[in-house]
Amino acid sequence: MPLALLALAVSAFGIGTTEFVMMGLLPNVADDLGTSVPTAGYLVSAYAIGVVVGAPLLTALGSRVPRKRMLILLMALFTVGNLASALAPSFGLLVAGRVLAGLPHGAFFGVGAVVAARLVAEDRRARAVATMFLGLTVANIVGVPVATLLGQRLGWRATFLVVAAIGVVAMAALARLVPRISLDQQAGLRHELGALRDRQVVLGLLTAVFGFAGVFAVYSYLASMMTEVTGLAEASVTVVLALFGIGMTLGALIAGPLTDRALRPTLYGSLAALAAVLVLFDFTVHVKWAALATVVVLGAVGFMTTTPLQMLVMNKARHAPTLASASNHSAFNLANAGGAWLGGVAIAAGWGWTSPTLVGAALAVVGLAIAVTAGALDRDRHEPSRVVATSDSVSHYSEVS
Repeated sequence: MPLALLALAVSAFGIGTTEFVMMGLLPNVADDLGTSVPTAGYLVSAYAIGVVVGAPLLTALGSRVPRKRMLILLMALFTVGNLASALAPSFGLLVAGRVLAGLPHGAFFGVGAVVAARLVAEDRRARAVATMFLGLTVANIVGVPVATLLGQRLGWRATFLVVAAIGVVAMAALARLVPRISLDQQAGLRHELGALRDRQVVLGLLTAVFGFAGVFAVYSYLASMMTEVTGLAEASVTVVLALFGIGMTLGALIAGPLTDRALRPTLYGSLAALAAVLVLFDFTVHVKWAALATVVVLGAVGFMTTTPLQMLVMNKARHAPTLASASNHSAFNLANAGGAWLGGVAIAAGWGWTSPTLVGAALAVVGLAIAVTAGALDRDRHEPSRVVATSDSVSHYSEVS
């Protein structure tokens, strides 16, 4: 694999750390800025809003910017957002800093996925994209626990200063390791927006919204489930989240080769497995060892959906895959917000702490139904090879479905 993928993975590590670390720092931020923990929770939503808005907006604005320069500019904005968060004197300005840090998230992964796919041979493109996503999964194993501990010991501002430093390192790595990649002659806002009108792209994004919402319906309340139902001590929650991160990493490693061989079957299988594991979790959550084992498997099957979904929308977006690829991350964050909300509704309705598992299973089934429907509609349609720009010319980007 090219060293450029390491630069993309380092960037993904920084993004993943800042995205999830806030959940563990909410009490510290609330105490320091004189607000309540529920109010401080808006900082999580603020980042998600930045992702949803920034992914299509920044990708569209940068549609004519060379890919390498675009990646560096996006990471620079990410660094400034985290630095602004670290220096924010008030809660309102911290919210603004979190929105700013979230803006480049989806656009970076969208552009990064297209770049990663163009760095390798055609039959290894999904593995290249999965390698970039490994930075995101490793962030959940190492970055988030270490950053949370740092924030608890030295103050939450220190966490965001460290993440900003990671951003600087990532920018240097991108500048040094990523080759210059010329734009497709047809690249531009009109072509990028046109790609989003493709029915298969829309169905792919809807699959991401519903399918991945099944993961977040449970992940958002995982700590409470493990303490209230499984009976683990609060101090063990960090270990539980790390186990989930290990599962995510395994899922990314497995999904790459499988997606290169058979995209749609990998997507169908991962969504079906996700639904089954979520139903199983409703039973295993009552037994400590079984609950911990299921957490690992849940992380694996949940994250196995991301690579085939990413490759699917890139394949179907034809000559302009970047905006569709970035919009996929908006879809993932909508899934984050929607899954967490529906899981919370189930708990508030008095259905119990384990009710989000069945809510998540239902959402995964809906995602699977959309994916299967998309596959059936696509079966009768003869697709020409997909065309993407390489560093020197235009190369064929074949359908893998």
